[in-house]
Amino acid sequence: LNNIIVSQLDLSKIVRLDLPENQYYKEIDSKKQIVLHHTASGRGHDGDFTHWLNTPERIATCIIIDYKGIIYQLFSSKYWGHHLGVTSQTLKEKGFDDYQNRNKLLNQQAIAIEIDAWGGLKYKDGKWYAYPGNFSKEVSKDRVVEVPNGYRGYFGYEKYTNEQIESLRKLLIYWREQYGISLKYNPDMWDISINALSGKQGIWSHTSYRIDKSDIFPQKEMIDMLKSL
Repeated sequence: LNNIIVSQLDLSKIVRLDLPENQYYKEIDSKKQIVLHHTASGRGHDGDFTHWLNTPERIATCIIIDYKGIIYQLFSSKYWGHHLGVTSQTLKEKGFDDYQNRNKLLNQQAIAIEIDAWGGLKYKDGKWYAYPGNFSKEVSKDRVVEVPNGYRGYFGYEKYTNEQIESLRKLLIYWREQYGISLKYNPDMWDISINALSGKQGIWSHTSYRIDKSDIFPQKEMIDMLKSL
């Protein structure tokens, strides 16, 4: 394939965790973007799955990757659910004439992934804490990536594991093979991006669409992997 890396994804190891059909949209749309999220919880895949069972807005991603790198599929990547939540006000301010409909279009044309992680942490009395109970859930220091200059209001994040990053890598290459989505690294993915909002092909983060989100954060190992594609 002219030096293009072929996916090593073993489809037989993907765990099916099927959402009811009334919790996503079983509609086939062309796919242009892959959007990376983290769960902002430590509940594991089952906790997020249970939460999504009770969202009438059909909020869901087709994939959750747990800490061990196990891939859980909630529905086929050719279908879609709401996961971006871009407001019409934001789109209007950014100059989009279709500001009332663009959020839906972006959700339809994107494949969304959740990486299981607590996300942004707070530092208190020499320890790092995740948000439950007003940031009372301690996270062990070996699981923390410090961000000296801060990112989206946090100076520490729970680390995405090597296993998660490797499973994500295999998925991204597989979806390039299936949908022809470009995997060229987008350096503007870590802030609100007109390219992302315009529907430009590629890999993006939730932070590419919304200033109030911090998923995913720019962990060095994640960036290195994305650049390697």
